[in-house]
Amino acid sequence: MALDNLCAVPGVRVGHAGDPEGLTGCTAVIFDVPAVSGADIARGAATGTRESALLDPLNRIEEVHGILLTGGSAFGLAAADGVMRYLEERGRGVDVGVARVPIVPAAVIFDLGIGSPRARPDAGMGYEAASSARRYDFAQGNAGAGTGATVGKMLGPERAMKGGVGSAAVRLEDGLVVAALVVVNALGDVREPGSGEILAGPRREDGSLADSVELLARAAGRIRAAENTTIGVVATNARLTKAQANKVAQMAQSGVSRAVYPAHTTYDGDAIFAAATGEVEALTDVVGARAAQVVQESILRAVRAAESAAGIPGLASKG
Repeated sequence: MALDNLCAVPGVRVGHAGDPEGLTGCTAVIFDVPAVSGADIARGAATGTRESALLDPLNRIEEVHGILLTGGSAFGLAAADGVMRYLEERGRGVDVGVARVPIVPAAVIFDLGIGSPRARPDAGMGYEAASSARRYDFAQGNAGAGTGATVGKMLGPERAMKGGVGSAAVRLEDGLVVAALVVVNALGDVREPGSGEILAGPRREDGSLADSVELLARAAGRIRAAENTTIGVVATNARLTKAQANKVAQMAQSGVSRAVYPAHTTYDGDAIFAAATGEVEALTDVVGARAAQVVQESILRAVRAAESAAGIPGLASKG
């Protein structure tokens, strides 16, 4: 059976590690061969990243060896050290003469407000995620970096719903594969794009779901920056330059806008990485358009697979 997640792209492996009691975790994406990579990290105003500057087309580094998505806010960036150690042990990285230096960009979500604020991914957890990475039908919802994710915080974190990690893929007849893995920890609500139905969002006292856009003006005083974000990885078997990978990451952000309302706020740190393994020829715009499609679907899958945790209800736990 064909995989319908990020691992649908040949040479891409995914591994989760997490703390189900502290409610945090991380997800490592490992490339069997170095992947040309780009990123779009300017859509939100509260991003937390590591090594993202290397992905600018003006900078010399062309390829990455892994990507880490993690909880723990800025503390969680330490988990990338473990992914680097895993790759170095296997001889992976840029040859600088005296050593090989693995390139592992990373992005974080803020999940310190659920579970234990002292529970944070570290190098050990990053190593665990990387060492467990394989091509398989990996867990979605409350797994890896999605363990402590929540959405719909316009009425305060106590009225939020559970977010999580989701993944989807699309295959075209010409052999092109485009897939995404997204961690959904948004300020806004997640909606069904076709009907506009709110799937997960701020809960009123009667249990009904409120419209985050309508609440925005009244709720602004209760919003704290850096507590929300949607981060993800788009992978493809297309042959792309570094500049084209950056364009794909930019186009992929449209998938966030289609499913999260409002998206890219000053309180979100939205960031998307794109990675290309270079097996088939494809137009950049085709890859980017499909990237937006699978990002959108990944967001929907993340909240649909999310289970209740720490008193925060998830769709997968509803009767």
